[in-house]
Amino acid sequence: MAFGGLDRHKTAAPMADINMTPLIDVMLVLLVIFIITAPLFTHAIRLDLPRVAAAESRETPQTITLSIDAAGKLYWNDRPITLEQMRAQFNDAGKQKEQPEIHLRAERSTRYEVIAQVMGAAQQAGLERIGFVTEPPASSGAKAGGPAAASSAQ
Repeated sequence: MAFGGLDRHKTAAPMADINMTPLIDVMLVLLVIFIITAPLFTHAIRLDLPRVAAAESRETPQTITLSIDAAGKLYWNDRPITLEQMRAQFNDAGKQKEQPEIHLRAERSTRYEVIAQVMGAAQQAGLERIGFVTEPPASSGAKAGGPAAASSAQ
């Protein structure tokens, strides 16, 4: 590296510029490392979902209530059902002219895997209207066993 000019006169001053190339190279390498490692940290977040205040859902003749308990057992309109029976009923419901709305009631401690299987089966059958049912917060004056609210995800 040369820090001065090419002529060797006694009056020539040394070059006072800083070479920025190594600094930029180091910064780009650090940026790439952070971009690669940042998604690895997001899976470790533990969530405790709160109760949600939402508008009360309206029951229609085309509403299917699908409940999932903590053990992963499925209930189709309060009747026990297996995963394969649920898939068959989803296929039948998906062939109807007016598709029903599914109200998914899952216990707080239900494994996400079971919920994902239910949602995947509904999607494969062509059902698009799925509402997640929640209990109203206790502070809103509603009874704990009162009607649940549904927030629709379309």
